[in-house]
Amino acid sequence: MNDSGKIAGCALCQSDGGLLIFRNEHLRVIQANEAGFPAFYRVVWNRHVAEFSDLSAAERDTCMNAVVIVEQVLRSELPPCKINLAALGNVVPHLHWHVMARFTWDSHFPAPVWSPQQRAPALDKLAAVASRCLNVNRLIAEKMTS
Repeated sequence: MNDSGKIAGCALCQSDGGLLIFRNEHLRVIQANEAGFPAFYRVVWNRHVAEFSDLSAAERDTCMNAVVIVEQVLRSELPPCKINLAALGNVVPHLHWHVMARFTWDSHFPAPVWSPQQRAPALDKLAAVASRCLNVNRLIAEKMTS
């Protein structure tokens, strides 16, 4: 690990990991580039740590407050049928939380987004959600700075 808390070869140390919505000294919020899931966000800890328990209590509070803000904005602006939260790290062992708005019509619902597709994507509905995510992005950035 270098002085900036980054590790060579870590995808989330080397790039934002998606469309940057907000960044401060601790974390960033990105809109993931996941085909078929425009309301898929990640809260990424800036310093390279693999596990949530690697953070101090104050850092854990900061991280989870960001997850809650993203969830609240998604719920108020889109309203999805469900919000999925996940912190896996098996593929990219850099602490990040997935925050995903799910809809009964999405191509994988009710299964996880990483499971086999259940139905064809509803392109018109995906486009509508993607359009609304422009406002979601603005609101997340506003709430993260207030």
